Amino acid sequence: MDTHVEGRPADAGQVVPLVAALIVVMAGIALAVVAIGGVLADRAVARTAADAAALVAAVDSDEAAAAVAGANGARLVAIERHGVQVEVTVAVGRVTARARAEALDRVRSTGAHGAG
Repeated sequence: MDTHVEGRPADAGQVVPLVAALIVVMAGIALAVVAIGGVLADRAVARTAADAAALVAAVDSDEAAAAVAGANGARLVAIERHGVQVEVTVAVGRVTARARAEALDRVRSTGAHGAG
């Protein structure tokens, strides 16, 4: 066996760089998991906001749809109207989501709040 100083093996202390490297790798994995989790959470919020905004846009104004998107944590990006159908795009962070809705004749005739 090769010895170094005072009878200790030459490879003594090799565990310190290994543990340091392992800590760096684990920290990198933790950061990646947090980033991916954030994107997935933004995606879920964006989908919910897009669905809600599309339903409102189908029977009410663009401003009302924007308010609903904002109340659900998203920013309204676009509203496209095609007759009674509407397609809404919202953004949350760097994630966007789209949703479509169509107003039924009964809903359109009574208004968004069901009065009538």
